[in-house]
This record gives sequence, structure tokens and C-alpha cells, in this order.
Amino acid sequence: MEILGYIGAIFIGVILGLTGGGGSIITVPLLIYILGINPVIASAYSLFIVGTTSTFGSFINYTKNLINIKLGFIYAIPSFTAVYLTRKYIVPVIPEIIYKSGKFVITKDLFLILFFATIMFLAALSMIKVKKKTTDTPRQKSSFWFLIPINFVIGCATGLVGAGGGFLITPALIYFTQISMRNAVATSLFIISMNSIIGFLGDVQNVSIDWFFLLKFTLLSIIGINLGIFLSRFLKDGQLKRMFGYFVLTLSIIIFIKEMINLLKV
Repeated sequence: MEILGYIGAIFIGVILGLTGGGGSIITVPLLIYILGINPVIASAYSLFIVGTTSTFGSFINYTKNLINIKLGFIYAIPSFTAVYLTRKYIVPVIPEIIYKSGKFVITKDLFLILFFATIMFLAALSMIKVKKKTTDTPRQKSSFWFLIPINFVIGCATGLVGAGGGFLITPALIYFTQISMRNAVATSLFIISMNSIIGFLGDVQNVSIDWFFLLKFTLLSIIGINLGIFLSRFLKDGQLKRMFGYFVLTLSIIIFIKEMINLLKV
């Protein structure tokens, strides 16, 4: 199972390089279900893995002049502020047992996993819906003040589940701006790198970290993102994004069903 987990680490990087998001969607379930890591710690690890990997990818994309720096900061500042505040102050105070009625118990870990599955489901629908539209018809750009609350909410949601937010940010960039798909992927990685690293800083004092494992896993993911960026030159963005949307949708349903079956077991 450990070998499968490390293969998954490379796959995480490939997904980030190809789509500008989705790394955390693979990382969190992989850490929990394949490597047996506690959900709260897994969400913290996910922020470091996805953030560091995205940073390396952003350097590559910056040299190719693909990142919209101004737009990246407009999205990132409210988002990473919310991620940091959520990880540092909200996640630690969520009670270990949220609801209990007889043998029916909703724990903190279960809540975070189900919330993550819900976010995955909604993000998948967003990706599928966005790609049913053509990017040839330009949309009117949304105002700066309109984007701030949207990205603060994205930051809160992704902070709870330990995600960089790319699976929400990439569709948002496409929908609310006139940015191209290729630039949206690159700019999303830039935003994810800030969101995730700053969010992880909010976790450092709250969780015990196995740095040897974390750095080893992250290195494999960095190898993957280089491969993903290379492969993106040969694949059609529209088909790839839609396929990934369906993959995320399926994974979210599997996680939800698995956790509900465990919850309802007598």
C-alpha cells in the first residue's frame, strides 16, 4: 500500500501540472485511505505537499510568461487570509464529537471527510459545467470588489479540508474573467502555492509533523508536476478538464458512500 501511495504522489503532481488544481482532491483521500493518516493531519500534509509542488510549477510557468500576476494576487490575498485563519483558529476548536445520538456519532474527522466530499462534488459539477461552454465567447470581467468575498469564501472552504483551492479557483478564473484556459491553469498554480503554504503555517503549531515522510512524498509530487506541465503541451484542455471533473465527481460519491456505510454500521 505504501508503494501505491508514492505512485499516487507522482500522480498528484501530474494532475496539478495538467489542470492547475485538483492536487488536494487526490492527496487527502490518498493520505487517509491508502496511507492510513489521520484526516486532520492529512489535511495539513496536503497543504504542504500541494503548496510546495505548486510553487515549483509556478516557477516553470513564470519563465513561460503564463501567469497573470496581478489577477493572481487579487484572488490569492483574500483566499490565503481565510485559509490561514481557518487552519489556525477554526479547525483546532471544532469538537472531537460534533453530534451523538446513541450509537450514531458524527466525529470531527468524519465531518471534515464528508465536507471534503461535498466540496469535491460541487467543484466537479462546476468543472463539468464550465467546460460545456466554449471559451471562445468572452465574458465580461467581474469587478475587483466582487472577487474579494468570493475568494474569501473559497479560502474558508479549502482551509477546512486542507486544499489549495485550485479545483475551485481554476473554474472561477475561467468563469469570472477573460483569461484563457492555459493562463488560468498557470495562474491557479500561483494562487494555490500561496494559499497552501500560508495555510500550512497555521497548522505547524497544531499538529505533529513527520518531516521525513512529508518531504519524500512532496519530492515525488514535484517530479509529477514537471511531467504534467510537459504533457499539457500535447493534450486538449477542454477534454482534459471535463474528464477530470467526472473523475472528481465519481471519487466524491465513493468517499461519501464509504463513510456513510461506516457511520450506519451497528
